[in-house]
Parts: sequence; C-alpha cells; structure tokens
Amino acid sequence: MLNWNMIDTVLLDMDGTLLDLHFDNHFWLEHMPACYARHHGQSVDWAKAELYPMMQAIQGQLEWYCLDYWTRELGLPIVELKREIAHLISLRPDADLFLQTLQQTGREVVLITNAHRDSLSLKLERVELRTWIQRLISSHDYGYPKETQAFWHALQADMPFDPERTLFIDDSLSVLRSARDYGIAHLLAVREPDSRGARRDTEEFEAVEDYAELALAARLLPGS
Repeated sequence: MLNWNMIDTVLLDMDGTLLDLHFDNHFWLEHMPACYARHHGQSVDWAKAELYPMMQAIQGQLEWYCLDYWTRELGLPIVELKREIAHLISLRPDADLFLQTLQQTGREVVLITNAHRDSLSLKLERVELRTWIQRLISSHDYGYPKETQAFWHALQADMPFDPERTLFIDDSLSVLRSARDYGIAHLLAVREPDSRGARRDTEEFEAVEDYAELALAARLLPGS
C-alpha cells in the first residue's frame, strides 16, 4: 500500500502504463511485419522470421525504441505505418481520472517514456495528456533508455527530484529495477498493460490493478 503522504513527485511511463499497450504490440508484432512482407513480396511468416530476431537483439537499447533506426534499417516509413492504425491508441481505463486527481492534490506529475518523439507526438494527437502532466520527457532527449542508470542521472540533472519521495509506475520490470537501483522508493508495476493480452506476474513489485482505486487513495489524504 502506498503512503501518499511520502510522495511529492509522480513519474509515469506511457505505453502499457497510461496507454493500452495493444496498439504497440499489434504494430510491432502484426502490422509492421505484414507491411514488410508486402514490401518484399514475401509471406508474413517470412517477415516475422526476419524481424523478430532483429527486435530481440536490441531489446532494451535506445535503438529498439527509435523510429529513425527502424525506418533506416527496414526501408519503411514507420511513422506513416503507425498512423494507419492510430485508431487503436487509447488510454487505459480511468487513467485520466488518476491524472486529474494527481493534479488536484498538487503533486508534480511527469511522463517519462522510451518512446521516440515522433511516436509520442502521434499518441498525443489521439489522447489528452498535456492537460494533466507538467512535463513530457522522452529518453531520446538524453540519449539513454530508462533501463540504464545514465537515464536517471540525466533526468535528475534536468529535473531535480527526491527519489525517496517519488512514485514511479511502469509496465517494464527491467525499467522498474533500474529505477529501484537508482533509489526511487515507491514503485508500481502494471498487471495488464495490453487489454487484449494476459495478466502478468509482476514478480517482486506491487502492481496497479485499478486506476480509479489508486485515484481514490490519493484523494483521501488528510487535507486533500
């Protein structure tokens, strides 16, 4: 159970945390391979056999999240292909209620994402986040993914915060472990980042089950 009286800053991931991960999973695992197959006049199974090892080889590295990298490597207009299925971009249930509550309680709320700036811009066209969040930071701004300690040091230099009084929510366990190593005291994982996927074991981390419940807990602080 979170002690909201000990939290001044809330850092939030985007994909799989505030937004349904179904868009990203569908794009990388289905839509993009289908486009790659058409581009080469091959089958989708062929494309997946080509692409999946490429993705796995750089998972967790900044290139994995970089749309410029994939555009260059694959010879495909990745941003335009994402736009073709942009109707799948959506907030997770009650994420907007949670964000509104955080703003009302006066906390600093910052989005920190590994998403490329072009991907972030596309998603902001479809969902409202700017109203509730003070800053929108991409790891590409610093040149390090959130999986690395260098990211957290760069974030601290850019936006000083007290790790002991910070809550961070992310759907990636490797990112949460990196944040824990840096010293962030309050950590939550996400049990079901993809609304059409299976519920996950979040291992050593407590998990967000219901943003409405989390919002209520934050609202019921003494003096709120």
